[in-house]
Amino acid sequence: ARSCVELAKGWRTDKYLRRLEASLLVADKKAAFEITGNGDVLESHDGVLGVGSGSQFAIAAARAQMDNDDLSAEEVASKAMKIAADMCIYTNDQFTVESLKLDVEEDEDTST
Repeated sequence: ARSCVELAKGWRTDKYLRRLEASLLVADKKAAFEITGNGDVLESHDGVLGVGSGSQFAIAAARAQMDNDDLSAEEVASKAMKIAADMCIYTNDQFTVESLKLDVEEDEDTST
């Protein structure tokens, strides 16, 4: 979180970047944040984030599907994007999904 705040501060104070109106999604194993050109660092209460014209539709669809334990995160994202594309005329239905492999490490502090 600290590095996100530093990035947002640098973005807001840079001579050229402060005019850039954009959003950036960043995530690691523990948290996900949206950094805006205004210097805001936002964290979702449920870990679902989105940017773009159809993001609110996609976020709503993803939240509705998160209770389904049979779906992977990639499947939830793909279904949410398809729903958003059906609802928002500015959302394209041709998209690419890129997934990152997560190496699960055991916590040494939780061993009994």
